[in-house]
Amino acid sequence: MLRLSKGKRAKGIIKSKPEDFRVEEITTNGHVLEMEKIYSPDMLGLKDEEGKFSIFVMQKTNWNTAQALKTLARRFRRGVKSTGFAGTKDRNAISTQLCSIFGVKADELSKVHIKDIKINGAWSGNSKVEMGDLLGNRFAITARETSDYENIEGIISELNGIFPNYYGDQRFGYRGTNVDVGLDILKGDFKGAAMRFLTETQNETNEEAKIARERLLQEQDFKEAMKYFPEYLKYEKMLIEYLARFPDNYANAIRRLPRSISLMFIHSVESYIFNKELEDRISQDKVKPEPKDIICYENSYGFPDISTFKEFDGSEDKKTFILGSILGYDTTLVTESEQKILEELGLTLESFKVKGLNELNSKGTKRALFAPFKEISHDNMEEEQALEMRFSLPAGSYATVFLDEMLEGN
Repeated sequence: MLRLSKGKRAKGIIKSKPEDFRVEEITTNGHVLEMEKIYSPDMLGLKDEEGKFSIFVMQKTNWNTAQALKTLARRFRRGVKSTGFAGTKDRNAISTQLCSIFGVKADELSKVHIKDIKINGAWSGNSKVEMGDLLGNRFAITARETSDYENIEGIISELNGIFPNYYGDQRFGYRGTNVDVGLDILKGDFKGAAMRFLTETQNETNEEAKIARERLLQEQDFKEAMKYFPEYLKYEKMLIEYLARFPDNYANAIRRLPRSISLMFIHSVESYIFNKELEDRISQDKVKPEPKDIICYENSYGFPDISTFKEFDGSEDKKTFILGSILGYDTTLVTESEQKILEELGLTLESFKVKGLNELNSKGTKRALFAPFKEISHDNMEEEQALEMRFSLPAGSYATVFLDEMLEGN
């Protein structure tokens, strides 16, 4: 991915341990959920109102959001669908976030004890916390084995408050195969998608899994694969179990996966196109809005408000952000660059109406091409060969992508 800054970067490695990656959610009314702080609803501008939900602030260490909430729900004999959260948080981190659970009393929730999960305040509510109910996140990230620290300030100055809002590597899966699986699905090649998901060994780091994938590719025997596929590959085993009974029904095999997983394949394709469009703009030095660009204004926190947007005409006297498209069947404006990428991939907008798997249809949305960073500061801890960076980013922006502008070695 092309960088926006041209200066030489500092060196450093992040995510050495959870304590090095701290994330505090910023609520929709601008409150930062600080760590170790116990909250009441009035402190967050919310109400404690009668209802069947409990709203709570969760602090977790070395848990991803889905696993933490699933474990919490099981403690109260509830399913994971009873829970809600505003935004996902990485596993290898310490983080705070606003969540909800249905059918559990707030005082019972406050007393729960689960290793490395804390409830920093809970109260009653009449509706769940929905995905997207946040403005952004505040980060405090420590890089280790650092050098060339003096380069940081120049890069911050050069960026002038914005950075390329790429989707990070996490979006594309640890094997880097999500885009290809998604392309197969969008083209109606469900067998290709399923087999690629099951057998692709690119970037596979576990030797047992690699051997299992290679064997299935060679033998094509799903019943036998049930015996030797590693248990931890639970999603792969879901597909294999179904295909062992119905060998030719690849579309329904994909339906065995949680919809969130299947949708990630589609979203990976959209993210790939967005990243390519962003690279194209940077290569052409199109960082500022130009006529016919789609723009939005900033919200009360200074982050992009993509709920309303318009065509740029040069008369705006407010802070603006250029929006790119997360392409889908409902996208109304496609740039020349996006059209070229679609053609190279063998897709059209109509491809995002997934014939045979309608539940994976994607209508598309907007996303800031260049996102702002706020409240940035940094400290060089020379004795530890470490650098701490503190900053805030809009919801959906990747801290690792922002730091890639300033650090090499990640």
